[in-house]
Amino acid sequence: MKKLFALSLVLLMSAGALAGCNTVDGAGKDVERGGEAVQDAAQDASN
Repeated sequence: MKKLFALSLVLLMSAGALAGCNTVDGAGKDVERGGEAVQDAAQDASN
């Protein structure tokens, strides 16, 4: 029973870690797109 509980705990923690990585990855992509939009606007303004 203790082994089953330990295995369940490890799987639950792994799932949480993977979800966190996906969230951070998505936020990084959003920030990158925002930076690209600012660069495009600056180039348009300078032209």
